[in-house]
Amino acid sequence: MDAVLSAGITTADKPRLSEQEKKNNHIESEQKRRRAIREGFDELAEMIPGCKGQGRSEAVVLEAATAHVKQLLAERYQLMTKVNERGLTVERWQLDDATMQFARDAAQQEMEEAEAKRGL
Repeated sequence: MDAVLSAGITTADKPRLSEQEKKNNHIESEQKRRRAIREGFDELAEMIPGCKGQGRSEAVVLEAATAHVKQLLAERYQLMTKVNERGLTVERWQLDDATMQFARDAAQQEMEEAEAKRGL
């Protein structure tokens, strides 16, 4: 049984696409997908320190973005620790357990790297 598409047109009434039309549709879809990825990387590069205005390498942007997020999480963890030490609560700022563990690890790694640079 034929499906009704819209306005009473059934799949039997709709002409089939030629192989060239299918190929063109595929190429257009792929170009649209690549353009969206490229625009996303460009937008991400604008937000990451040191990437703005640089030649765009997706690997470099992802590496810099990962490092930046780790740094932000470490800073957040350190701030939350200081707030807790002063007896204040930060419940609504809490992250899920996995993210908190990642933030703790990032903060620890950042401290170890800073100590190594100072020669401790």
